[in-house]
Amino acid sequence: MRLTAMTDYALRLLMYIGQRPDRLCTIAEVATAHGLSEAHLMKITHQLGLAGWITTVRGKGGGMRLALAPEAINLGALVRSVEPDFQLVECLSSGTGCQLTGRCRLTGVFSEALSAFMQSLDCRTLADVLPPPVHEAAQVVALPRRAATRRARSPA
Repeated sequence: MRLTAMTDYALRLLMYIGQRPDRLCTIAEVATAHGLSEAHLMKITHQLGLAGWITTVRGKGGGMRLALAPEAINLGALVRSVEPDFQLVECLSSGTGCQLTGRCRLTGVFSEALSAFMQSLDCRTLADVLPPPVHEAAQVVALPRRAATRRARSPA
């Protein structure tokens, strides 16, 4: 099973803004952070907004934030809302021309595998996969001072 780039980018976008709950994030900064196309992220942002995963604020100073707490964003539901097709093989879709339809047990195996995959995602939320929050304010870290070492001078 391979998820589309759209699903991958949607997850990255949600993780990025989920790490920054105290402010709005822009498409440009997410694109820069992940090396993605701004145009592609605009489409994804629009879809995530329509689905209610994020809220967006237009205009100068605008951006996006999570519409729900990370604990309320179920990964299975999210992937189902973004991923266009879960047919692992042609025979799982309706109206196939497969000669083995009705006599093949492979369809059941693939259906079971897909079900297990989705069940695993259904047990997890965005909070489960979020890295620690990013503190973007400059932080000064005090490093321990090195003990001064003196060289013994030899008599001249």
